[in-house]
Amino acid sequence: MEFLYSPFSLAATFLLLGLIVFAVITRKIQENHGKKKRYHPIAGTMLDQLINFHRLHHYMTDLATKHKTYRLITPFRNEVYTSNPANVEYILKTKFENYGKGTYNYTILKDLLGDGIFTVDGDKWREQRKISSFEFSTRVLRDFSSVIFKKNVAKLANIISEAANFKQIIDIQDLFMKSTLDSIFKVAFGVELDSMCGSNEEGKRFSNAFDDASAMSLRRYVDISWKIKKALNIGSEAKLKENIRVIDNFVYKLIRRKTEQMHKSPDDSSWKKDDILSRFLQVTETNSKYLRDIILNFIIAGKDTTAVTLSWFIYMLCKHPEVQEKVAQEIKEETGNHEITDIAEFTANLGEEALEKMHYLHAALSETVRIYPALPVDAKICLSDDTLPDGFCVKKGDMVAYQPYAMGRMKFIWGDDAEDFRPERWLDENGCFRPESPFKFTAFQAGPRICPGREFAYRQMKIFAAVLLHYFVFKMGDDRKAVNYRTMINLQIDGGLHILAFHRLGC
Repeated sequence: MEFLYSPFSLAATFLLLGLIVFAVITRKIQENHGKKKRYHPIAGTMLDQLINFHRLHHYMTDLATKHKTYRLITPFRNEVYTSNPANVEYILKTKFENYGKGTYNYTILKDLLGDGIFTVDGDKWREQRKISSFEFSTRVLRDFSSVIFKKNVAKLANIISEAANFKQIIDIQDLFMKSTLDSIFKVAFGVELDSMCGSNEEGKRFSNAFDDASAMSLRRYVDISWKIKKALNIGSEAKLKENIRVIDNFVYKLIRRKTEQMHKSPDDSSWKKDDILSRFLQVTETNSKYLRDIILNFIIAGKDTTAVTLSWFIYMLCKHPEVQEKVAQEIKEETGNHEITDIAEFTANLGEEALEKMHYLHAALSETVRIYPALPVDAKICLSDDTLPDGFCVKKGDMVAYQPYAMGRMKFIWGDDAEDFRPERWLDENGCFRPESPFKFTAFQAGPRICPGREFAYRQMKIFAAVLLHYFVFKMGDDRKAVNYRTMINLQIDGGLHILAFHRLGC
């Protein structure tokens, strides 16, 4: 609530309140003129979102328990939020062409993500989707990335082993963020960032700037004054501008280095590596800005999502030690490498076939994603007047969002135990993993925009989980300390996850 205390913010709040009252009255008049049309119930306003920003997803979940689909009023448009799987299927698949990112989302996110796949529609989206879908399906990327994941999880395991020797509490989210950043940078740019060992101060500044820019970009959705702040270069917008400067300096330098290498020796195959940037340079002639946007979108998809999910996964295993032991037992049975005590050797011998057989691990990760989705809400813009399957209307220009965080907690979707962590819900009678409808389990989107890197993410998470749980038992550093999220684009744990690691007996 401290944002209300400054004179500028207080004036902006009163202005927002006045505009919202005017908007509510205006919309009521408009809707009464067309009485045959029905609109979703009003559950609150943008001001409510701003006041509840620190617990935004809790607030939205509370509203979702009252209304499967509801509206929040803003001065400029309706914002429609749905947890109804039928509505989700309609906007993500059936009427996909009518629900895009639109100029509203693009304007908010373009400073950070530019013309990347998460911000654009039309030809730009189709071009990037086609290339990324192809790249993620190639065995070259799978094999290349798996080697990188194994190398970095072995490095991470050694760091955790040292902490376990001295019974030191570690922030495992911070370690996951550094490790997945190192991994995704090697996959994306073909360079060693080595942020996990702290040897690259520039890489650390990039990572911190990227996280802060993500949080500030999300705040734009509920801060009516962000354009004024940007024009005046004050407050959060001044900080966002500085963070993006740090990000751009770092990324453009990498792109220049790779491009110069290519132009200096166009016939030399040594630069034509398996990283994403090299492969994009081989298949398309494009400018540095577009490459920057493509790669940053790839990084936010590959770094934050897996690190965030692995952090919540370890948190849930600490809270449910019986699940932790079942996962560890499955890893032991499926790897068969009982005699290998060396971490690097075990990791190198961890094969695709063994990972495929870890159904309970896959279920536990999916259950984590269900309750703590890396992307808690995803917004589209209605491009022309429409009627959703529930019979209610939406107008051209309305924001229509589905809510993976809220949907994971809805009893009408998952049953009375919706809020319980129960991996068994993902297994059939033979103990084999059983996927759910992507319109019910929305963490990876669905329809034409379904995440092309879904299997890529699961492979990385399973490699990390298999190695770490084979060698360590995890417990909370302080069971009394509350664990909550930080409100930003991805669902990071606020302040990190502080845990104790113990060597697993027999390893």
